Amino acid sequence: MRDCVTTRGGYDRVLMAVAATFLAVSTTSAFAQNDPPRNSAAELAIDAAIPFPEPANVPPPTASDFKLDTTATVPPSQAKAPEPAKPLDAAASPATEPAKAAATPPAAAPATAAAPATATAPEPAKDPVKAASSVPAADQPVADRLRDLMATKATKYFDRKAERAAVEKFYTGRDYAPIWTQSGNLTAAAKGVIARLKDAAADGLNPADYPVPDFAAAGSAPDALAEADLKLTESMMDYARQAQSGRMHWSQVSADIQYPEHPVDPNEVLANVTGAKDASAALEGYNPPHKLYKLLKAKLAELRGDRDGAPVIIEDGEPLKYTPARGKNAPEAEAQMSDPRVPKLRAKLGLTENLDDIRYDAKVAAAVRKFQDSVDLKPTGVLDDRTVKALNTPKRDKQIDTIIVNMERWRWLPRDLGAPAIGDAYVILNIPDYTLKVMQHGAQVWTTRVVTGKPGQHATPLLSETMKFITVNPTWNVPPSIIYNEYLPALQQDPTVLDRMGLRLERARDGSIHISQPPGEANALGRIRFNFPNKFLVYQHDTPDKNLFAKEDRAFSHGCMRVQYPDQYASVLLNLTMPGERYTPERIRSMYGSSEIDLKFPTPIPVNITYQTAFVDDAGKLQFRKDVYGRDATMIAILKNSRGKDLENVVAHAQPSYSRPKGPLPNSVNVSDNSFSSGPSGPNFFERLFGGGQPTPPAPVGRPPRRVFTR
Repeated sequence: MRDCVTTRGGYDRVLMAVAATFLAVSTTSAFAQNDPPRNSAAELAIDAAIPFPEPANVPPPTASDFKLDTTATVPPSQAKAPEPAKPLDAAASPATEPAKAAATPPAAAPATAAAPATATAPEPAKDPVKAASSVPAADQPVADRLRDLMATKATKYFDRKAERAAVEKFYTGRDYAPIWTQSGNLTAAAKGVIARLKDAAADGLNPADYPVPDFAAAGSAPDALAEADLKLTESMMDYARQAQSGRMHWSQVSADIQYPEHPVDPNEVLANVTGAKDASAALEGYNPPHKLYKLLKAKLAELRGDRDGAPVIIEDGEPLKYTPARGKNAPEAEAQMSDPRVPKLRAKLGLTENLDDIRYDAKVAAAVRKFQDSVDLKPTGVLDDRTVKALNTPKRDKQIDTIIVNMERWRWLPRDLGAPAIGDAYVILNIPDYTLKVMQHGAQVWTTRVVTGKPGQHATPLLSETMKFITVNPTWNVPPSIIYNEYLPALQQDPTVLDRMGLRLERARDGSIHISQPPGEANALGRIRFNFPNKFLVYQHDTPDKNLFAKEDRAFSHGCMRVQYPDQYASVLLNLTMPGERYTPERIRSMYGSSEIDLKFPTPIPVNITYQTAFVDDAGKLQFRKDVYGRDATMIAILKNSRGKDLENVVAHAQPSYSRPKGPLPNSVNVSDNSFSSGPSGPNFFERLFGGGQPTPPAPVGRPPRRVFTR
């Protein structure tokens, strides 16, 4: 190269020198193959990339202008054969074609032939021309309009930042080609999504919350098609989000509900639904997968189907009352309990036996009593005017509403209720039904009756936590709420009340008060406590008050859940987590004594506290329970009186306080001599409650808790 530049220096000479070098390489290759010299691919690439107009008044270069450095030439015998030239990219942008054509010399010149196979492949240009859009020409006007809408009005359609970012990324990745149409026609994915949105009511959702744009009216107008595309994307995202997490956030219903969040990933929704073979099924999949949810969905469809038929109307008439026939007047008594309305009543109440029987017998009276209880009437079993009116009101509507809010509560629960390591085992407790069940592999392992919290301030909270261990012979550490609201006022009336109850009162050096009850048969927690730490300070436990389990309604506690057979419950849980240890109820009872014993689970067991006023039992029958805490009424009112999107806003609630009371005690109150210290490093009440029976100092004193649950 050092001899290639002649006396014509400057920019023009540099370019010519480069061209000469490539010419030399091409010539050498030509000599080696006894072919006539040809222009190389490298020369063509340079010509195409750098247009080189001939300077004015400068004669064309001659052979004397170029001197080859033959001393550096490798002998042909040692020369390495050049690699064949790589073919040009067939997918090159059309924009490069004119440049190539312009760079090709006239066909008459032999030097314009294509480069030989031995030519060296050119390096890619540093600034390649961007590939053309992948959007079909028929959809390009819609894509251009979509680009404009996303740039200027994205917040109009997607007010959630994460969804807006996901949608913008998705459209950008496809050069803003419409998602739901091709050449103005609906895609299969669009048809599936539209079908699912229109059938949203089947899953207890409101189709009006997911409007479907009119693509037919849009015709071929790019503006209308682009707007319809964004609107359908918006409705699809709203459906997926609400199907998975609910139309309202649980915190809007009550402060004593806390479930783990499981929001949808908008990026995943877009990829999943648009890429699925069945877009309708993919979108439907964001609804709860639980068996009990699907059974409720089936019952909802049945009720709506029944309601579409001709309604059964019970005529007014004299009150009907069932009175068992006794003695000599039995036939007359039976006659007095007959009425032509009874067959309709039997059909209305779902009785399947003796449908034409006009007697108001015990089974009819029992069905009337159950109906009265379901609609908050006094369950007398008498068919009076109020009961007839309630029967003729679309009672199905109330049942449908009840099913819908129960389906909504299923959306709050974790998608996976159990622990995979132990066969998806979990505990589920239904407050309105007062039952606790242990499940494994999707089947019930064990069940028992429970006592739950009183309505109002002591309602049992709804939550999902994990049970980490059980405590045999627990100490009852009285929560601040009971100390404040019950024991301190009782001490004002009777300073000896705690002694008589077997409670121990201690005062810390900072003046705070701690009340506890040592382990024993009379302990308020009984012999076993089941610990799943939570912010509400509730747990499950034994109780000395066994008589309450015989009652039909069992809402009597301060918020904790009392278990009827705790020794069996403990045995079941321990055998799930430690099957080789063979814990039996007898072995558990052998541990009863005066010292706390902690039995820790190698694998924590999920505990789900639910509120199911409507559910399908093992026999496939739809069951309704009393709305003991008013949760149904609150949710129905919210759904009927609020707009869909506004329901998802999270309402902040104050957290419970774990501090203990501080203040003067009445005279003659017996305070333990074993006073304890407190400080910032000591465990708080939460840690004392769930810490496993170790003696701990009190928590720092603070404001009284707004709401704390126990027992």
